[in-house]
Amino acid sequence: MTRDAVQDQLADYIRRTFLDDSSASLDSDTPLLEWGILNSMNTARLLTYIREELGTTVPPTHITGKHLKDLNAITDMVTSLRAEARETETIQD
Repeated sequence: MTRDAVQDQLADYIRRTFLDDSSASLDSDTPLLEWGILNSMNTARLLTYIREELGTTVPPTHITGKHLKDLNAITDMVTSLRAEARETETIQD
């Protein structure tokens, strides 16, 4: 899955789930934490979505403001974790 596809899926989920409007404007640099879109409960829901729908488990060390501040940061985190998982699988094979 490409970075753009990951970002599109995440944006769609955030719009539908946290903004109550699938047509709401959500830019890649909208400050999700600063604006209170991602509070503790919403962050837990997002992490569950990332694990169940994108197949990526986010380790506790990545549950920080740096990784969750906006859509770009979340997308970068997910694509990076997916790449690391693929590398680990390749090494184990």
